[in-house]
Amino acid sequence: MHGVESESAGFPTLSQLAALRAWYAGLPARAAVAQYLGQSRATGQSSRAMLSGIRRQLAEFARQRHRDDLALLIAHPAAEREERARAVRDAIEKLQQLPLPVPMVTDSVDRWLPTRAARALQTSGIRTLADLTLRVPRRRRWWAVVPGLGARSARQIEEFFAANPELTERARALVVAPRTEISPWEHLIVPQEVDGSRGTFRAPQATCTLSASNDYEAVRAWLSLQESAATQRAYRKEAERLMLWAILERGRALSSLTTEDAIAYRAFLRRPSPRERWVGPARPRTSAEWRPFQGALAPRSVAYALSVIGALYRWLIEQRYALANPFAGVKVKGAGHGGAFDGSRVFTEHEWSLIRSTADGIEWIGGWSEEGAQRLRFVLDFWYATGLRPSEMVDARLGSIEPDAQGDTWLNVVGKGNKRGKVALPLLARGALDQYLAQRGLPVTPSRWSPNTALLPGLTEDAAGISASRLWAVMRRFFLHAAQALESVNASVADKLKRATPHWMRHTHATHALARGAELTTVRDNLRHASVATTSVYLHTDEVKRARQIGEAFPARISGSAKGW
Repeated sequence: MHGVESESAGFPTLSQLAALRAWYAGLPARAAVAQYLGQSRATGQSSRAMLSGIRRQLAEFARQRHRDDLALLIAHPAAEREERARAVRDAIEKLQQLPLPVPMVTDSVDRWLPTRAARALQTSGIRTLADLTLRVPRRRRWWAVVPGLGARSARQIEEFFAANPELTERARALVVAPRTEISPWEHLIVPQEVDGSRGTFRAPQATCTLSASNDYEAVRAWLSLQESAATQRAYRKEAERLMLWAILERGRALSSLTTEDAIAYRAFLRRPSPRERWVGPARPRTSAEWRPFQGALAPRSVAYALSVIGALYRWLIEQRYALANPFAGVKVKGAGHGGAFDGSRVFTEHEWSLIRSTADGIEWIGGWSEEGAQRLRFVLDFWYATGLRPSEMVDARLGSIEPDAQGDTWLNVVGKGNKRGKVALPLLARGALDQYLAQRGLPVTPSRWSPNTALLPGLTEDAAGISASRLWAVMRRFFLHAAQALESVNASVADKLKRATPHWMRHTHATHALARGAELTTVRDNLRHASVATTSVYLHTDEVKRARQIGEAFPARISGSAKGW
């Protein structure tokens, strides 16, 4: 029975509870009632009926506090008394401490309103109190547009909202304002109704190891664990997308999401909609035009997003902040990693030659500044020769370069997982660095270097490095410029450049190194892969080399060489 349907059921008296506990302890109904309720027995009322009435009162009390699970437990058949005794005793202790629940604008209408009215509202697309709140005060006879909702039910609903006036203001803040504006993580203001402070699947606060009072604070604590700035940005993006979607599309907190919500989110990632709200071109995070997506995600990207989210929920469970992971078991079709590497994300030798040539003289034909063009050519040569990750490129400093006893030169880096490693600097990389240092007016001799000088500076201050996002933007700008320049020369290369990302530089480095005879383990170590299997995917992109090597291993016999091939 909902709050607008009946009077509030009171909690049984101490004498009533004593009689009920005695019955659960094994006393016959008559003995339990005689001992504790002898003075309260109505004429002609049986002991069993009295105990049943107490149980119904408890069940109604539980339903009024939205604990249908406890109500169902208490309403068990009498024959299950011994089996249910302990669970019922625990339920009674819980109910004694439960306050009367406060309606939230994100609650479903069937949680607070009469069944018939709720059914009519849901049929008309009004599923939450937030949806309904905005319609109630609009005009007289508002309910006439809802088929099946009569004047009596409408009056009950209006009385409910009159008793809870705060719902109107909260619903407007939640439904009207945020749905017209999407904010990035650092500017996100989460309405109290969906902040998770009272999340459906929140663990008891007394056992939680986090001081976080809501989902935003809990996720922020998780992000702070990531020491790598690149990893933190990547994880923040996925948490940001999920939280925005949960609030704007589902009207729920992260700690209230269900498995059905998780499945819906998987579909959303494949096709973010409505598109005008979620999808837009790349813009600074401070821009009003910023959007969480630039387009639909490929299966592997969807799988990555869900893996990050799954890791988040597992951590929240470990910290005893949440009770369940709604994304557990949610798979993505077509996202397996067992297939061959996508060779289209690698520039061939010929393609790279064309691309690199386009960079020569780009300041004269492409609108680049002289300093910007010099930096670009250094990036292309150094990146191609080393295969660094974008984050490693921007973090590199002159002090990270050191020679060894054999006269070889190495760049010390901190890679994924905060793992330290070193990358060999071949002649192409060293020559590009010497030339670029001279163009910047810096000494070429290592003994005269300032250790903190960034290999990739900003254009206004040589000592200051650029960010990974800035490097990404510079490379994308060049790829698009090169695509335009090569459109009439080689349309296929131009089309490839339009799709290219800076990470293709790493793919191209590995593929070309292997094709030119570098050992698989050498390339693995230089890329700092954990396994040869990871590096070996680049072998599959050069079938010509593979065929040639097998041919050299099994040459034809001179006397009986094959003909006609």
